[in-house]
Parts: sequence; C-alpha cells; structure tokens
Amino acid sequence: MPDVQPLVSEFVLKLKRRKVEGSHAVARQTAELLRSVVSQHRMGSTNQAAALADAVRGVGEQLIAANPIELAVGNIVRRVLHIIKEEDISSTAVGIEGLSVTAESDDEYESGNDDHPTLSAAVLAAHARNALRAPSLQTLLEDIPVSTALSRSASSAGDSDGKSGDKSSKSRKLKHDVIAAIGDLIDEIDTCYDQISEQAVEHIHQNEVILTLGRSRTVKEFLYAAKEKKRSFRVFVAEGAPRYKGHVLAKELVEKGVQTTVITDSAVFAMISRVNMVIVGAHAIMANGGVIAPVGMNMVALAAQRHAVPFVVVAGSHKLCPLYPHNPEVLLNELKSPSDLLDFGEFSSCMNFSTQDGTPLLNVVNPTFDYVPPKLVSLFITDTGGHSPSYMYRLIAEYYSADDLVVRRKSTSS
Repeated sequence: MPDVQPLVSEFVLKLKRRKVEGSHAVARQTAELLRSVVSQHRMGSTNQAAALADAVRGVGEQLIAANPIELAVGNIVRRVLHIIKEEDISSTAVGIEGLSVTAESDDEYESGNDDHPTLSAAVLAAHARNALRAPSLQTLLEDIPVSTALSRSASSAGDSDGKSGDKSSKSRKLKHDVIAAIGDLIDEIDTCYDQISEQAVEHIHQNEVILTLGRSRTVKEFLYAAKEKKRSFRVFVAEGAPRYKGHVLAKELVEKGVQTTVITDSAVFAMISRVNMVIVGAHAIMANGGVIAPVGMNMVALAAQRHAVPFVVVAGSHKLCPLYPHNPEVLLNELKSPSDLLDFGEFSSCMNFSTQDGTPLLNVVNPTFDYVPPKLVSLFITDTGGHSPSYMYRLIAEYYSADDLVVRRKSTSS
C-alpha cells in the first residue's frame, strides 16, 4: 500500500497529537481512510477477502496504537472487517445461485429428479446472515436443513469456478461491494444525530425537567429536536468541571429558547429530586452495557438511581465497543494536564517541596472519563432505536465478528 501510506501516517500523527478528538470525528475519518485503503489495495489471484482484511488489520493496528483511548477507531476497523466477511459470503452465495440457475435451465430433467433440490437465493442469503450472527437456538435450527445442501452446492460451485477462471472479475466485484458498504457506514455516522433526534418526542414530554452533564452534541441535537416539536421543558446543566463544557451547552440551549439552569457538579444530588429524567452522552458503550463517559457521570448516575430517576444515554452505534471494561487491552481513561485544575503560577513555589525520599508533596490528577456500570443505565437511545443494557450483546453480534475483537495482523499473511 505505498500510495495510501502517507495518508495513514498523517492520520496516525493527528491521533498521537490529539489533533482529532471525539468519537464522531475519529470514527468518520477512520472510515474514510479505510475506504481509501480498500480502494487502493491490489487484489491477488487467490483468497482476496483474506488479503483485503489483512491490509485493513495492518492499518487498524497503527491507528489503535496511536491513541488507544479513542475506542471508536477500533470499532470502525472491526466494522470494516465484518463488512469484508459479509460481502465475501454474499458474493459466494450469489455465485452459487447463478450456477444453480444455469444448471437448472441446461438440464431440467436432472433437476426434477434430484433428491437435493437447488437452494433458493433467499435460503442462501439467510444462511450467509446466520453465519455472521451470534449462535442461538433459532439459528441452530435454521442451519440444520441448509448445511448439507449448502456444502454440496459450494463444492460444485468451487469446481465450476476453477473451470471458468473468472477470479479477477469476482475480486473487482468484492472490492466494489466493500467500498460501497463502507460508504453506507460513513452515511450512517453522518446521519446518526438526525436518527437519534427523531426519537426525542417519544421520550421528552410536556413540562418535564431534564438534567445533563457537560456538553454532548448528541444531547444538544436531541433537545433541539424536542424543542422544535413544540415540547415545553426545562434543563438543568451541570457545568462539567474542570473543562466547563456545560457553560457552552447552556448558552446554545438558551439561544434555541430552552429554559436552562446551570448548576455546579456538586449540586447534582441536591437537584436530582426535582428532575424527571437524566439525558447524557457517552464516549463509548462497552459490550456489557457499561458506559465510558465524561468524568463526574458516575456520580450523576448514582444520584439518579437513589431517587429512581431514569438515566438515559444517547449515542450513535459507532460508539458501541465489542470489548469489556475488564479487558486488559482496553484503555478506559486518560489523564489531562494539571493546568485545568491548578494555575502553575500560583503553585510553582510548591513544586520544590518533597519528602526525604524525593516524593513530591503536591500531586494533581485530572482524569478525563468515568465508568458507569450497566446497572445504573435505564435506556440507550441509538440511531437504531431504544435498547436496554442487556440487549447490547445482540447489537454487537450484528455489527462485529467474534474473531475480529482483537485487531492484529495475521503473521502468516504475505
């Protein structure tokens, strides 16, 4: 990939220097880069899907290592790997269908007397989808009558493919389909705000009081949509120290005509009893339904649970991470500069004080994120609808393949 390597290096540098931050921006640029990787990849004569997936893994490794806290990078890499597998299985099923139809038209008599009739396109497509879905009783029962016939058809298709020798056109079609699917993924990322905002009127009712923390664009668009539908409600905005992004959100809501009250983070517990619902954004949604969110969010969730207030998380599906928070490869937090908390000029004189063994007396810790366990979350509102934390495993099965959870280039690949 000599042509695309400068683009990869440039994006890696941006991630390392934190020039690109935020799940939406990172996810979109990652998808665009991987689309370029796929389009400029030279397809081999054999095992095209594996070679394409290996190229994506190689780039994905570099991107994830550049900034591990941006979990959306890994999410998009895994989504693209899943897309490659889906398109490969789909093209194989279509090839089997075409060969079956040709055999049927050439020899109607033999087809009529065959004990194993030709599989329909619907059955083949269903089997392709089941191969990528998590195992369940339904999928196991669906697979029983199909597996034998599919293996017979696949073997005959393989023989016919060897005779036809039309592998180059198949590889071109695979690349074209993968590029088109990644384009759909980019459109999904772009429209996630609109998809989530359309559900606002179903959850925000007249004269309700809503609490949020800091600033989230998803929350902002969600509240905007409710206001445009003539919903009358009030918002308490916790300021989100030490970055005080809540001040920015409060100003944006007031400009839209939303009645807004700014409170300190420490006042959340005192005000939560007046609130009908807590609506917050997220940095990432983990496989167990837990949430990585701005620091202070766990305190808000605990206060909401104490007063039986629904705790609702709005987030796009690109933030759904197939990893668990206890996974050693997952970086859940990042420490920012102490200057957000203390002014260096005021405390410079304290920097020279230390214990006898040289340990400084003053330490400043400024974490970026909190972890909210799934038991504190009432509902997730994504671009695919509302889901409970216990449903996350089904969404993960739809978006990701189990063998792609660890993005690592295969050593056997050339």
